[in-house]
Amino acid sequence: MARRALPPEDRAAWDRVAKTVTPLRKRIPKPKADPPPTAPETAAPPSPRKPKGRIPAPLPIPAPALPTPPTTPPHDAPIDTSWDKRLRNGDVQPDFTIDLHGLTLAHAHAAVDRLLGQALTRQARLLLVITGKPRHGHKRALPGEQQRGSIRAEIRDWLKHSAYATDILAVRNAARRHGGDGALYVVLRRRR
Repeated sequence: MARRALPPEDRAAWDRVAKTVTPLRKRIPKPKADPPPTAPETAAPPSPRKPKGRIPAPLPIPAPALPTPPTTPPHDAPIDTSWDKRLRNGDVQPDFTIDLHGLTLAHAHAAVDRLLGQALTRQARLLLVITGKPRHGHKRALPGEQQRGSIRAEIRDWLKHSAYATDILAVRNAARRHGGDGALYVVLRRRR
């Protein structure tokens, strides 16, 4: 921003006011800047010498390591083969069972969290969660109505992001005698 020059009468008034003011501290005069020294003519830098012998190729620069995302347990991870076989055949008896039919998504989510908390305090190993399954060719839900199968579609995400996600060893489809496609087994880790 360019400074404006004061008119002569304003400059005279300013000088009169400035003479009546006492400074708070003594001003130290700034040293005058020396003119920049002229650089003496410099000779061209010597050319780099070519090294003798074989020159190795430059090493590749490693790519920076990408941050690893927070790990959530893979609920589809393999578990003991005898457990998997018993689950597939329905030869296991669940410690807890919950039926989510007729619940809204919010109520079902809260019920699943409550069940996980209770099961862990009682050191249960296997939960049966009955979610229901959508009917083929079922009409679309009306606004405000819950579509069939929406709990089934959401439950794996709920379990994956639950406060108890690290306590869940695996999630498997239930055997036919326990509900088949309309139910899930939730296998919990052993507490040590």
